[in-house]
Amino acid sequence: MQCRQPAAGQPRAGAHRALHPHRRAGLRVMRHVIDIPPEIVARVVKRCGTPHPFATLDPARTALLVVDMQYGYISLEVGHSCVPTAAGIVPAINSLAATLRDAGGMVCWIQNASDEKSRIEWSVLEEQASPERRAARIRSISPGTPGHAFWDGLDIREGDEIVPKFRYSCFIRGASDLEDRLRARGIDTVLVTGTLTNVCCESTARDAMMLNFRTIMVSDANAAMTDAEHNASLINFYLSFGDVQSTAEVEAALKAGKAARAA
Repeated sequence: MQCRQPAAGQPRAGAHRALHPHRRAGLRVMRHVIDIPPEIVARVVKRCGTPHPFATLDPARTALLVVDMQYGYISLEVGHSCVPTAAGIVPAINSLAATLRDAGGMVCWIQNASDEKSRIEWSVLEEQASPERRAARIRSISPGTPGHAFWDGLDIREGDEIVPKFRYSCFIRGASDLEDRLRARGIDTVLVTGTLTNVCCESTARDAMMLNFRTIMVSDANAAMTDAEHNASLINFYLSFGDVQSTAEVEAALKAGKAARAA
């Protein structure tokens, strides 16, 4: 799949703005109330010896994964699965991307899609959906449709990776070539952001850990339909699969890692 390259330093996402002149009409930006109870943290500390097992990050070996931040999951006009908190995480994602680029890391924008091949190979997803839901998903995230485009507030830059995806998880067979791209860059740590927290993001994060990537879900840079789903997903991941950190915590770890490499 070929992706248009912008001029140096210019965001790709801006190319989609003309498609949606009223893109934010009726969109109410909301944010999650994040709640990881102290008893959960205590269990993590008992298991890991620390609340954050991946508190030190080497930027050169770290990749930011931004999952499915597309009109199909944010826009009330063209989306099939509009996540009310997704627009609210854009500033955190852009900040993480800028910090990681500056520190020498890798930024990957994951673009979910539905095409004829994936609908045949992953037919169980189609079987589980109503006819109306199937049709809406096809209209929303088929390649070339307005819903397939990245949300225009994302700061996508030249040198970032655009990764087409055809399953919930980026790493399962038939989903994408993300693992190959990460291995080629010597990446051993991934920061998972995007939407939905409890679907594509958590699926990607769990599989990343089981492929031996140090994996962090960024608590305030993921979005789900409800606080309950968001927090349940973070808690499940935190207890057994990897780390959960805020944007501020991740950025501090990246800056410390950059300073350590320069010393």
